[in-house]
Amino acid sequence: MIKAADLPDTIAVFPLPGALLLPRSRLPLHLFEPRYLQMLEDALKTPQRVIGMVQPNPYPGRETALHTIGCAGRVTQFSETEDGRYMITLAGISRFRILKEVEGFTPYRRCEVSWEGFSRDLGRTERDPQFDRDSFLNLLDRFFSARDLSTDWDSIKDADDELLINSLSMLLDFDPEDKQALLEAPSLTTRRETLVTLIEFALRGGASEEILQ
Repeated sequence: MIKAADLPDTIAVFPLPGALLLPRSRLPLHLFEPRYLQMLEDALKTPQRVIGMVQPNPYPGRETALHTIGCAGRVTQFSETEDGRYMITLAGISRFRILKEVEGFTPYRRCEVSWEGFSRDLGRTERDPQFDRDSFLNLLDRFFSARDLSTDWDSIKDADDELLINSLSMLLDFDPEDKQALLEAPSLTTRRETLVTLIEFALRGGASEEILQ
């Protein structure tokens, strides 16, 4: 099991709006920009092979600002296409807090980070003891029906609490700020409550866009 002490103090960060990585979850990514191909190459040279996913947080005067909290993943799979692009998979390790951005000579961004406060991420699979699965699945069924979407309901019904809640948090196409709220949820129960609120808001017409990526 990975310990916070084993994780690097400085990591490459990949600012990508709407892309959410959570601990013990997997995120497929398509890399094609030269700076991110260099980021991958450099990450693969390190023992941890860590890349941090973070949401941009632009505001007037700071168009390149980042949210303070992101989630780091280990590159577990990668394959190159004929035209030089890469398909990779990040396995979520732990959330982190950005302390400061590191100036340097890399074409991609790097940050000094702290892993303190996220020990839960490095532990065992979380449970949600207050999870009313039947009620949640009924809500999800209404949501998917309203969007004319299909899914593998057998897999959803068989998934454990964490896999179900985290997978939906990552897959459903909520606004970046909503994704950030799901990321920063202190527990699986809080994340599920946030997810339910977002789905209910969307069903009331709060979001008009297609919900699945």
